Amino acid sequence: MADTPVFARAALLARPSLPEALETMREAAEWLEAHGCTPVIDRAGAEAAGLTGAQARWDVVDRDNLAAAADVVIAFGGDGTLLDAARAVANSSSDVPLIGVNLGRLGFLTDIGRAEMTESLEALLAGRTRMDTRLMLSAVVTGPGAPVPSSRLALNDVVVTRGALSRMIDVQVTVDGQYVCHVKADGLIIASATGSTAYNLSAGGPIVHPSVDALLLTPIAPHTLTNRPVVLPADCRIQLHAAVDAHTDTLVTIDGQPAVKLEPGSIVAVERAPKRLRLIHTSDRTHFDMLREKLKWGG
Repeated sequence: MADTPVFARAALLARPSLPEALETMREAAEWLEAHGCTPVIDRAGAEAAGLTGAQARWDVVDRDNLAAAADVVIAFGGDGTLLDAARAVANSSSDVPLIGVNLGRLGFLTDIGRAEMTESLEALLAGRTRMDTRLMLSAVVTGPGAPVPSSRLALNDVVVTRGALSRMIDVQVTVDGQYVCHVKADGLIIASATGSTAYNLSAGGPIVHPSVDALLLTPIAPHTLTNRPVVLPADCRIQLHAAVDAHTDTLVTIDGQPAVKLEPGSIVAVERAPKRLRLIHTSDRTHFDMLREKLKWGG
């Protein structure tokens, strides 16, 4: 008799606009079903892959219910797809782990290659995995014209930046109520350690090991060259007060989602989210292996 898989139900989420991701998701669903694990498909991916209606082979659920419907979530695409899946898990009351199959370009978070997928699924169902937990960010925008305050979660970063026609923005930074500085720049990034290899890295910020609980404050093209990135303790609360007027167009973007325009008097508050994300790895590849591979370091 075959061993009972560690995970009985797996929720599958693919980037709907990437045919390779949809096909790989279908192949994974067939393999999982054949090996005793019931696949559950995210509705957007199922519709794009033609797996709804008369063609439905597996249960299809809305994104908001994805984590509650399974024991593990598998994302197919690039890092952006895994960020989508991370938000679905983080906003759910179900604390299920997440794993990603990389079908994008860089893939810092989706560390399983297409060629490794079957081997990794075997390891997943057999429990031959390791788990690490990642700090997430909670962001709230308040002030005149802001939507009803509600926490929005991010795994990588929260970015305040100028719009397409805006001049350099002016942002006052406070940490735990203490004034830090005014930053005149194209923007300002608040990143987690996980997000240190994303936009933060492009802006000249430091690479921080994902096991470190820290918040990174990195200016984008600052007017004053002495405005340098700062690493802050994870338990602090950062507030950004942007000087917004009729001549500026200032936006806040959370993990690359559609931007929210800031109005005069808006405040962006960022702190550690109460919930952490659990990521599964099926190989012995270390963070430093990933840095050498993805950033083309020598050695």
